[in-house]
Amino acid sequence: MNPPLLHVEGLGKRYRLSRRLPWQAAPEVQALDGVDFTLLAGRSLGIVGESGSGKSTLARIVMALERPSAGRVRLDGDDLHALDAAALRAKRQRLQMVFQDPYGSLDPRRTVGHSVAEPLAVLQGAKAAEQAERVAQALHEVGLAPADAAKYPHEFSGGQRQRIAIARALIVRPALIVADEPVSALDVSVQAQVLNLMQDLRDKLGISFLLISHDLAVVNLIADEVLVLQAGRVVERGTPESLFARPQHPYTQRLLAAVPGVLSR
Repeated sequence: MNPPLLHVEGLGKRYRLSRRLPWQAAPEVQALDGVDFTLLAGRSLGIVGESGSGKSTLARIVMALERPSAGRVRLDGDDLHALDAAALRAKRQRLQMVFQDPYGSLDPRRTVGHSVAEPLAVLQGAKAAEQAERVAQALHEVGLAPADAAKYPHEFSGGQRQRIAIARALIVRPALIVADEPVSALDVSVQAQVLNLMQDLRDKLGISFLLISHDLAVVNLIADEVLVLQAGRVVERGTPESLFARPQHPYTQRLLAAVPGVLSR
């Protein structure tokens, strides 16, 4: 059995909002409440819910971009939010992120090669020759040509730009990639190509994926387990086969009813 890679325990997050009147206490909103899950090495976990369910907040906390109000996030057994700056920087080689908008996450003034190599330079201090070699390898792994390193983001389609974003995440050989709505900005036909690529990379390289999506059909293609979030709480969990065939919670049933037809695995 694969060892545990990521363990999230009792995760909670509250945001304090602006005061409506000077003499009133600032209101709070509970974005996450008691979220628990474990992700094994080489596996994929899908987090599903509507807008405002807490999915992106969860992704930012797992990436240590925000601190939780309660609970812990452990990667390789280490509490990410208890690490000092130097230790967290070193740990970031083990986890990378792919964002929703591939064009917005790439610097339009920089070549693709520069953007893909950036984690190597920042996290590993790799020399130029090593960077060029590993950029070529990463682009090849996502189905692009090494010569594409000299081009700029505007020269690629949306699906190709998301492949570039995945190559940038891959280049430091992370154990975990957090993908926050990675295909929602793409056409349906291109979505399947990118998801198949992620599945192939998981199988070949043993990378774990935490896939955040509002679309049940998307997680059905790649996830080994699915968690359904509603208002910051996990209301249902299970394999895609069991969850989609026999949803127990009314919220999950409503999500499924909104999908014309869940894609077959």
